[in-house]
Amino acid sequence: MPGTSEHIVIVGAGAAGLMAARELARAGRKVTVLEARERCGGRIHPLPASEFGHPAAGGAEFVHGEAPVTRGLLREAGLSLQEIQGEHWSFDGTMLSRGGRDDPHADELQAVLKDLTDDLPVAEFLRRHFSGADYAPMRRSIERMVEGYDAADPERASTLALREEWMDGGHAPQARIDAGYGALIDFLAADCRRRGVAIRLGSVVTAIEEGGEAVVRCAGGDVHGCSRVILTVPLPLLRQITLPASVREKLAASDDIGFGNVIKILLRFARPWWRARQQDLAGMTFLLSEQTIPVWWTQYPNEHALLTGWFGGPRTAQLESLDRQALIAAGLGSLAAIFGLSHDDVARQLVAAEAINWTHDPFARGAYSWATPRTRAAQAILAHADGLVLFSGEALYRGPDMGTVEAALASGRETAAMILRS
Repeated sequence: MPGTSEHIVIVGAGAAGLMAARELARAGRKVTVLEARERCGGRIHPLPASEFGHPAAGGAEFVHGEAPVTRGLLREAGLSLQEIQGEHWSFDGTMLSRGGRDDPHADELQAVLKDLTDDLPVAEFLRRHFSGADYAPMRRSIERMVEGYDAADPERASTLALREEWMDGGHAPQARIDAGYGALIDFLAADCRRRGVAIRLGSVVTAIEEGGEAVVRCAGGDVHGCSRVILTVPLPLLRQITLPASVREKLAASDDIGFGNVIKILLRFARPWWRARQQDLAGMTFLLSEQTIPVWWTQYPNEHALLTGWFGGPRTAQLESLDRQALIAAGLGSLAAIFGLSHDDVARQLVAAEAINWTHDPFARGAYSWATPRTRAAQAILAHADGLVLFSGEALYRGPDMGTVEAALASGRETAAMILRS
């Protein structure tokens, strides 16, 4: 086995893993990245531009809020952002309408949230403070937002974390990378390789052992000795790796971090038929409904004839048995119902399609993490740099945009900094 002095093995070539590798390599450390997939990026999953007409995203797509780490990397890479523009529409089962109605209890909600000091799950918060029948529409709206936007369970999701993220003052601005997140991953991977990082694809890590050094074992029989290991894989996969007893004890804290699922459906059509059907929809960005696939968005202001469907949170379990083709059919059926067309009318214009249920992905088992009232304490335990094995990734990020690519990048950078400080 080669010498292991100052050799760091990173498990996972997603945003956190590549960011940590880059920072360590810049400081002169020897770094090996082991990635189970045959590509880098993890839950950043670019789809072929030849099929979808532009760099479409099967996974992460939006840049949320200020995202200073992400924006700094984009400047380095020479990549540009486009702020999300356009109008929100909704379908109530009968008709399409622009925008949403103002909730008459919004000011009351903000006042109670502002005074809240003890954290509790969102559903319990609503039962405790807004239990009356008059509040039913607001309760439903908040619970659906928690499920759909944050992929979280309202019975477990932290009210204080969600207040910080979006309840107190609304959602932060969103943008897209013109060339897609895949271009940012390509930049990071190329920079890592240029700095001497070995990125080994198709390497499924099965076990990590601790002694005087760390030993990382892969399914194919490869063995890597190193001075430190950084685990950046999604939370559910950590349970599939055999870990030293001390690391398993620390990992128990991850039970207090939520992890949600998303189903994403991309449908490219021959033309943007929804605009022709209703001229007012020319500026539509988001479309909300109560259909099987409840959220859709366009690429506005770009004119790509692409509609992206989104279904997040615990209720995605209802579609657990559907394969890719069945999910695409469910998406077409939802659009047909919203626009008063037949399934065949919509399907006839389809050029390309993809559907991804992230819980079915063997190297993700879900989409992204979310906070419970006990998550901050759990993150502090997991992020503590004692021993040879460290944890990193979007689930370990303690800022306001947990679950995002920004969170993964920032966590990877911080983990690298901890190693360099020690």
